[in-house]
Amino acid sequence: MSAQNFRDLGVPGSLADVLDGRGITTPTPIQAATLPDSLAGRDVLGRGRTGSGKTYAFLLPVVARLVASGRRRTPKRPRALILAPTRELVTQIEESLAPLARATGLKTRTVFGGVGQNPQVQALAHGVDIVIACPGRLEDLIGQGACSLDDIEVTVLDEADHMADLGFLPAVRRLLDRTPRGSQRLLFSATLDAGVNVLVKRFLVDPVTHEADSAQSPVAAMDHHVLHVAHQHKVPVLVDLASAPGRTVVFTRTKRGAKVLARQLNSNGVPAVELHGNLGQNARTRNMEAFHSGKATTLVATDIAARGIHVDDVALVVHADPPAEHKAYLHRSGRTARAGAAGTVITLMTDQQVRDVRDLTRAAGIKPTTTKIGGPEHEILRVLAPGERVLAGGLAPVADEAAPASSGGRPRNRNRRRGGNGGQGAGQNGAQKGTQKGTQNGTPKQGSGNRSRRRPATAGSTRSASHSAASFSSRRGR
Repeated sequence: MSAQNFRDLGVPGSLADVLDGRGITTPTPIQAATLPDSLAGRDVLGRGRTGSGKTYAFLLPVVARLVASGRRRTPKRPRALILAPTRELVTQIEESLAPLARATGLKTRTVFGGVGQNPQVQALAHGVDIVIACPGRLEDLIGQGACSLDDIEVTVLDEADHMADLGFLPAVRRLLDRTPRGSQRLLFSATLDAGVNVLVKRFLVDPVTHEADSAQSPVAAMDHHVLHVAHQHKVPVLVDLASAPGRTVVFTRTKRGAKVLARQLNSNGVPAVELHGNLGQNARTRNMEAFHSGKATTLVATDIAARGIHVDDVALVVHADPPAEHKAYLHRSGRTARAGAAGTVITLMTDQQVRDVRDLTRAAGIKPTTTKIGGPEHEILRVLAPGERVLAGGLAPVADEAAPASSGGRPRNRNRRRGGNGGQGAGQNGAQKGTQKGTQNGTPKQGSGNRSRRRPATAGSTRSASHSAASFSSRRGR
């Protein structure tokens, strides 16, 4: 039975007051399960899907422990370490931590690549209490003598299974080896794969294991649908779904696919931004801010970005390209139905993908409703994404001036040769294969002169927009 409030779980009153002020009064199942043990100083393995409330499940015991210990911060020697796999996730953890840190006088610092390291080095030199970091950049700073983990009192690994998927576990092991024995360790993961289990056995001492709303179990709050559609109708269908009220997240398999689809949506009047590995940090930040603020109503992202997206009130998740395996399906789908809210998940399936999607949903423990549709005129689209369709005008691209780097924070090789076959500088940074970054144009901003065009949610009016989308796709080619 879950507790009535955070104070019942042992959360200090000052921290519970901060949560009250943010409208967070009732613990989620993973919070109710883990907080009594983590607040008591135990090592904890928490298993729960993305969106289950894991962030406060580890932030509250971290802050409470540092406040209780009363130790003064020391230059270059943080007292708590939180590791996360992506820059977006690091940033969002820091945003959740900020009000707790302000209320208790703790200093925090994010550490990741894709941005200059000098502000990070300077902050560490002045002394911080909590570092939230991607493994690669943190290892770099430690190697430069800018940071030491000798005074760490508590370490958190968030999205440990995603760290394993990205190949970060060797770096994670090296970092954990630098933290003091006997310090508290909290590990949160949606699944317990072999690599994650190695971390648990090696670094957690007599851990308490709690599972709530596992990513491997069907998510009752999500409404799962498969739309069997011809390839040439995919973009018109996406335009119709994305022009419905509410936020939409669309997933593709490739970075190029995300870029092209975002442009197609914008060209058809849907304000969309992209999120993938080829974007520099400034562009990623701007795009996420546009999505958070509502300037962009649709986010087109790759699997690599799936764990880094934390936006409330996402009404619809669309798998424009079905993922390769069921864990990716669940992680993608976790962008909606966060913290118990309702949400709809749609997978677009072509004739060639029928067997793959069937195997995928079986492995995920999902029994979706499958509907074969001929295009955006089908009435099921108004059922899945109800409301008036609005084509508010796309966002115009601007140049991305940021120097990209990998999610883990390794410096980018600037000796890449132009032309030819890429040269030595085109190689990838070990653990971060598949996430190397290149300079990318196409960062959106609000276009000028785009007039809002409203149309009722009828089959006839939808046909006009779909014809435009199909024509654009035909001109662009795929």
